[in-house]
Amino acid sequence: MADKRKNFALRLSPDLYAALERWAADDLRSVNAQIEYLLTDAARKSGRLRPPRDPDASAERPEEPEQ
Repeated sequence: MADKRKNFALRLSPDLYAALERWAADDLRSVNAQIEYLLTDAARKSGRLRPPRDPDASAERPEEPEQ
């Protein structure tokens, strides 16, 4: 299956890249995954990205009306 991610070039200062590299290593991630994590977290916190869908939510039964 093809990866549905957008590829693009990103220019960073060497100091910022080194900091991201250390941070990624601390979190056991690649630098790319760390950058994606940080951007996703910032976008969610700012309200610009919806929270991830809960896969269990669709399996739940609808609430029954009260009698």
